[in-house]
Amino acid sequence: MLKNSKFHHIGYVTDDITTTKEVYLIGGYDASETIIDHTQRVKICFLTKDYFPTIELVEPVDESSSVNKILKKSGVSPYHVCYEVDNIDKAFDELTEIGFIPLFRPVEALALNNRLICYFYKKEVGFIELVEKKL
Repeated sequence: MLKNSKFHHIGYVTDDITTTKEVYLIGGYDASETIIDHTQRVKICFLTKDYFPTIELVEPVDESSSVNKILKKSGVSPYHVCYEVDNIDKAFDELTEIGFIPLFRPVEALALNNRLICYFYKKEVGFIELVEKKL
């Protein structure tokens, strides 16, 4: 995949952020504020705990949400891994050249302080997300 990328978070789809978040809070995680990303039609909350991977909880806000199919097929479950990259446009081109299917061009993500993100799919890997590194 991308040689110069860094692990950022694991994304979990859920039908209820509050309920799923409570389980992690019992386990010692801290939770960010839950925000609504109107572009992706989802609610998002990040969970953090020292020495553990960051978890992004993603809940659809309505039937047009991008994660409804995944939730209906798999239930509450992990569905993507996110990698941080220095240059998202370069990484976009590199992944498409090796057969990853882009779901959309990079867009600003409210939950990540308007940093650029994009998603890809490859049947041998599943869904991945890229987020551009902070300047």
